[in-house]
Amino acid sequence: MKLLAYSCLIVAAIAIPAQAQSPGGTLAKIKAASEMTIGHRDVSVPFSYLDENQKPVGFAMDLCSRIVEAVRTDLKLPSIQTKLQPVQLSTQIPLIQNGTIDIVCGPATNTLERQKVVAFSNTIFVSSIRAVVKKDGPIKRFEDLNDKPVSLTTGSTSIALLVSRAQEKHFQTKNVMSADHAASFLALTTGRSEAFVMDDILLASLIANSSNPGDWRIIDDSLRTEPYGLIIRNDDPEFKALVDKTLAAMMQNGQFQELYAKWFMSPIPPKNVNLNFPMTQPLKEAVTNPNDKGV
Repeated sequence: MKLLAYSCLIVAAIAIPAQAQSPGGTLAKIKAASEMTIGHRDVSVPFSYLDENQKPVGFAMDLCSRIVEAVRTDLKLPSIQTKLQPVQLSTQIPLIQNGTIDIVCGPATNTLERQKVVAFSNTIFVSSIRAVVKKDGPIKRFEDLNDKPVSLTTGSTSIALLVSRAQEKHFQTKNVMSADHAASFLALTTGRSEAFVMDDILLASLIANSSNPGDWRIIDDSLRTEPYGLIIRNDDPEFKALVDKTLAAMMQNGQFQELYAKWFMSPIPPKNVNLNFPMTQPLKEAVTNPNDKGV
């Protein structure tokens, strides 16, 4: 019996390292299904949106394409297929948590609060929370929005930040909630609100693609600077390491910078509008020193 027990221990000792070396978590899920599910946004130019053929394109989509290739290489399964799943701000985290999608390829602010339920890749962009208003209007600061209707997108970090500023500076807004950024901007352009509070790059893209870009301006006042990361499941260090390693390699070999120039400094579909949004100093620092620090 002692000999049998000893033999079992030896077998277990051999089996444990073999099990530790096999992919777990998201990679195991992808391997089993031979499919990786990408969560994408529909109107978040230039990160993740639909082109004239209703195909998801954008900066984040291109980054995720490189990650899919890295997964195929890591698992030695070139046949892995990509499945596309539309998501919104309010659904992206639940769909990650319940396993419907494997990664969110769109603009997502990396916050300490969100880190309690999901994980983020290293930073891929740094934005500033500001507001778009009528060009000839009087609004210059957030305090000027007192008693005025303000567009906000459900699930965005802008909501709590605006509430915090309002409490600090003793003013109040009448919030007009919408499911996505396009609807929030529409509320502004149709006169149902007097400002739309959101990340500056997303506001810039909405203005650039609007019918009358010259009618709008983004105020200088900012609620917060925010890092973006690709959302993945938490407690999955193996998949996160692969995602971060892929992004870091792209930042080091210049591919990341090339993709940035493609989407932020060149004409992009569907209207061939150039956002002319150079890489900011905070983003340059994040590229030089990759990190996943939240706010």
